[in-house]
Amino acid sequence: MDPVYLHLLLNHIPVLGGIFGVLLLAYAMFRKSDELKNVSLLLLVFSALVTIPVYLTGEPAEEGVEHLAGVSHDLIELHEDAAKLAMIFMMVTGAVSLLGFIFMKIKSSAAKWLVLAALVIGIVSAGLMARTASLGGPIRHSEIRTGGAAPQQENRTSDQKQGKTKDDH
Repeated sequence: MDPVYLHLLLNHIPVLGGIFGVLLLAYAMFRKSDELKNVSLLLLVFSALVTIPVYLTGEPAEEGVEHLAGVSHDLIELHEDAAKLAMIFMMVTGAVSLLGFIFMKIKSSAAKWLVLAALVIGIVSAGLMARTASLGGPIRHSEIRTGGAAPQQENRTSDQKQGKTKDDH
């Protein structure tokens, strides 16, 4: 499978998994539901695991698109720098979430603190992942680089479309 395709296919999982994972974990803590805590912790672990191939396919994806028209090397570098930081935080989130899950299963008193730590670090990770995604989108989507819609052709009158000038009338 092409690394560009694989990168684009998988990159949504850590972003959305991180966001939904921390939202579900916050809700689980509010409801005091161990089952929902377990599900949300595993979602964060899964998101962290998927972050690995997303990050590893980033460099080959760069090589695949950097010579295409309209691709900005500066945008790629910004995205790459953001991705490195987001990956580090997501790995920490995944590790803390896995420990929290294990400690919940063995009914350890440390589980409460690990779950809280997973939530806090997860919030930071989700924010960093969202920032990374927002920096990655404009690499190939020039219509979102300025924050507005793609430039449209100016409206032309029917005379202009037919190639007529004022002197032709």
